[in-house]
Amino acid sequence: MAKVNDSYEAVLVFSLKKGEENVKALANKFNDLIKNEASLRSVDEWGKRKLAYDINYESEGYYVVYEFESAPDFPAELERIANITDGVLRKVITIKK
Repeated sequence: MAKVNDSYEAVLVFSLKKGEENVKALANKFNDLIKNEASLRSVDEWGKRKLAYDINYESEGYYVVYEFESAPDFPAELERIANITDGVLRKVITIKK
């Protein structure tokens, strides 16, 4: 029996060090990645926000929230790619019940 897709939410915080164009490029990269591997439900750009604490000497980050449905193995791959992508300060990927 095939596993049905689960709903997930990914919150990514991008660095503002390299400018707004780089932030938009990163947001589009993850948007396209999720579209190719999953069913993207929504993208909510929270924009520039103050971080609770400095990360890599940065006090602000650009927040983007993605909601999607995918097979259970895709979120781990998304997290792996976020970990190795320059410009991603933090990421949280959770399953939605």
